[in-house]
Amino acid sequence: MRVPISWLREYVEVTLPVDVLAEKLTLAGFEVEHIEYVGLPGSELPWDRDKIFVGQLLQVERHPNADRLLLATVDYGTGQPITVVTGAPNIRPGDSGQKVVLALKGARLYDGHKAGKVIMTLKEATLRGIKNDSMVCSEKELGLSDEHEGILILPDDAPVGAPLADYLGDVVLEVAILPSTARAASIIGIAREVAALTGQTVRYPPMDFTAEGEPIEGELRIEIRNSRLNPRFTAGVIQGVTIGPSPFWMQRRLALCGMRAINNIVDISNYVMLEFGQPTHAFDLDAVRIGPSGIRTITTRLAEPGEALTTLDGQTRDLQPTDILVCDEIGPLSLAGVMGGADSEVKESTRNVLFEAASWDNISIRKTARYHNLHSEASYRFSRGVHPALAMVAQRRGLHLLQRYAGGVISRGILDAYPSPAPPVRIALHPERVNKLLGVEMTVEEMTRILRLLEFEVKAEGERAQPGVAAPAPQPPRLMVTAPEHRLDIEGEHDLIEEIARIYGYDRIPETLMADALPPIHGNPALDFEERVRDLLVGAGLQEIVTYRLTSPEQEARIYAPNTPADHRPYVMLANPINPERTAMRHTLVSGALEVLTANLRHHARVAIFEIGAVFLPGSEGGLPEEQPRLAIAMSGARAEPSWRTHNADGAPVMDFYDLKGVVESLLDGLHLGEVTYEPRTHPTYYPGRTAAVRACDASGMLLGLLGELHPRVRDAWGLPADRPVLIADFDLEALRHAAARDYAIRDLPRFPATIEDLAIVVDEAVPAAAVARTIRQAGGALLRDLRLFDVYRGEQIGSGKKSLAYSLTYQAEDRTLTDKDVETLRAKIIRALEGQLGATVRR
Repeated sequence: MRVPISWLREYVEVTLPVDVLAEKLTLAGFEVEHIEYVGLPGSELPWDRDKIFVGQLLQVERHPNADRLLLATVDYGTGQPITVVTGAPNIRPGDSGQKVVLALKGARLYDGHKAGKVIMTLKEATLRGIKNDSMVCSEKELGLSDEHEGILILPDDAPVGAPLADYLGDVVLEVAILPSTARAASIIGIAREVAALTGQTVRYPPMDFTAEGEPIEGELRIEIRNSRLNPRFTAGVIQGVTIGPSPFWMQRRLALCGMRAINNIVDISNYVMLEFGQPTHAFDLDAVRIGPSGIRTITTRLAEPGEALTTLDGQTRDLQPTDILVCDEIGPLSLAGVMGGADSEVKESTRNVLFEAASWDNISIRKTARYHNLHSEASYRFSRGVHPALAMVAQRRGLHLLQRYAGGVISRGILDAYPSPAPPVRIALHPERVNKLLGVEMTVEEMTRILRLLEFEVKAEGERAQPGVAAPAPQPPRLMVTAPEHRLDIEGEHDLIEEIARIYGYDRIPETLMADALPPIHGNPALDFEERVRDLLVGAGLQEIVTYRLTSPEQEARIYAPNTPADHRPYVMLANPINPERTAMRHTLVSGALEVLTANLRHHARVAIFEIGAVFLPGSEGGLPEEQPRLAIAMSGARAEPSWRTHNADGAPVMDFYDLKGVVESLLDGLHLGEVTYEPRTHPTYYPGRTAAVRACDASGMLLGLLGELHPRVRDAWGLPADRPVLIADFDLEALRHAAARDYAIRDLPRFPATIEDLAIVVDEAVPAAAVARTIRQAGGALLRDLRLFDVYRGEQIGSGKKSLAYSLTYQAEDRTLTDKDVETLRAKIIRALEGQLGATVRR
């Protein structure tokens, strides 16, 4: 948000240098991202104090040699007027008295005839026979805006001869407004912070007006259909207004804040929004249609099926059932809290105005703005939360300005529909708790002073002792604190302590040693295990990611193929989400991994990532949510990173199911898990026939996780490339930890040679290779040191429904060299087990 210092000074004295003020605001939680100097030293183009002045037109004549040029004689306070050549269309022959900006020879300005900001130096030139070395300036040439259709006309009270830098020079702070500091999305909001930081009080602008019209109740009524979506709606009526430009000072402030001046009515509405942080809207009262009730009726409601609205940007928008509308009895007038409608906008012909200031549900406004891609200054504020109390403040301020700068007669009374007024927020603050948490020795008087500077009401009261209980040691009195109406963010004592710390200054809190002995350090097996998993996966060539714990049910539903069973477990929902895409705590890590994978595959040929994090399920009987640690792996793309040898090669191999299985096997081996099985599995996220469940081969038979290729319909839903498999693994980290061996044996290097031989067998197609390997290991016992599958064959030579599996077997003893007879005995035992248990035959 842009905060002009000149505007800020209207409400609070700015006694600190700008850079010091910016630092104080940043330390108090309002980061000043940039300081912009307008026309002053430090800006890209400072206005030369001895070359750019406030001037006054003495006379304007036609150029003797050019129909479209004029000669303007300008006084700039030296007693020696200068005549300049200009083609400005907003002055005419015979004009005099207007205040303008005069630039003398050598002044540095922006070139008004070139796109962008091109700096030029004013030089002497001859224009149609007349020498000219000065000029009257447009807004673009001064860097105030892109407007070049005419020169800048200053107010009548502009001091002739004053350097323009003294008259219009300014400093603008660009302040980052976070969702937690939305209360300060206004000039007065920042003024409150400056006042508190510098020990001042805020000077509020006048809000008085004279209402001499007919009672408003006879002209208008308000109906709120849903007070949760529209807690408050205020309306004032002013008749007989005159549409014209707003005063120069108002246009100037709007421009410094990045807004374009339109007319006095619209500018006042925008000005009040920037001033107080409460968006307002002005309707052409005569465009509010009268229906069957016989009186103009404003209704706020949700959009109905088939409704559409043409907004101020000229686009006709099909409305959604979640859109809140401001309507008359015939149809919609505006998209509430986002943008007005074209049919009821204020035009040059407008004479009667309905001025609205209302509050809206922030979640609904955010959804509407996002769906329609309409991000206005109003929706920016409403989507972060605006207290209903500000509606009446903005209404009165708006009517004050309208009466002063647009004329007209204000109807008596203001309609205020406020079905459920928000009660005051009162909180007990314990001074000893403040000092304990902050680590300072702050007096009750200092706490009270800080809170009152922030406009909190503070009263001291003592704690009453309970009957029959010994009186405790004397404690400072408890403070009963009432939050100001504009503070939506104050909910408990912790918020008050944060406010005290902000204004006291985090930098003033001293460094100190702990007041207690250091506690004993206990290991955390779960965290240690997570670190082991991280190290192993990074060693396998994967990169770790960290994604949002917040998601939405709709987002996670995308990981399931359409028309397949999905996860219908309830979510842990947020009571007050700040983003419609982050309304619930996640059930799975897979959704976040796919989101990262999708983004990275646009730029990289190979992506292999993993995430370790918690998923959340509702607790039993309304208790705290249950957190379950999980591991997700996602891989896709080339099997190897492109190199100078392969980057132009066609048909480079891509990763498939077995690459993912290799990563999983490497992880399980590194964790020293016992034997596991890979079982075929169907799941709505995975490709049928290319999915495996991993189970521990112990008595528990615990399911450790799933791995496989992503279902093609899920892949398409995420916009992932169709020319390569997308591989996903999802593991229960706690199950892995319990299955991993805490203690394991390390063998000495072998002293006796090993014997290696191959064994090829034929089994039924339905027999998994894991079952064959398990049978061989059981039969081979301790002398079988290693087993590796190196070939799979299917063909006519072994018959249909059969497959040939070829293994390399390594035999080795720790205490002797195995003889041929030893190996033959082992081989025979293994073959008997395979034939007896699996019906296998040995290929000769």
